[in-house]
Amino acid sequence: LDTETTGISVKEGHRIVEIGCIELDNLIPTKNKFHCYLNPERKVSEKALEVHGYTDDFLASQKKFSDIGEQFLEFIKEATLVGHHVDFDIEMINQGLARLGVGKLKNEFMDTEVMYQKLNYLPQEQHSSLDELCDIYKIRKSDRHTASGDAFLTAQLFLKLKKKLEI
Repeated sequence: LDTETTGISVKEGHRIVEIGCIELDNLIPTKNKFHCYLNPERKVSEKALEVHGYTDDFLASQKKFSDIGEQFLEFIKEATLVGHHVDFDIEMINQGLARLGVGKLKNEFMDTEVMYQKLNYLPQEQHSSLDELCDIYKIRKSDRHTASGDAFLTAQLFLKLKKKLEI
């Protein structure tokens, strides 16, 4: 799972502009994916634009979270969701669900950064980016800073970390 957003603060009203999620079945990526660009109904911050490149003009013609919220919930059902810094993605998704009057996600979550910290006995304060971990585990990076691309990289990283942690 990965999202791209208008900025980094839910408290400041930032919202999702892209969601990407791929399915793993018995630890094998399937062709089953969820992806969409979203009209956040607000401006994209300059910093976010530098990261993902999605302009206000491009996003204005996309569906709104209210158009895809139920479809996304149907896709993830009761699956365990895996992300890198996944708390951020979940907070953004929960904000969108709250605007729909739907409760928070009840899914279990796994964070590849937390898995890496456990594997290397690192303190939780020591953060590693998805780029850094892809370099460490020799995962070829493509489509960085797109939700689908980052979801795919996160899935590959998760599989490598899971194997090392034997969980």
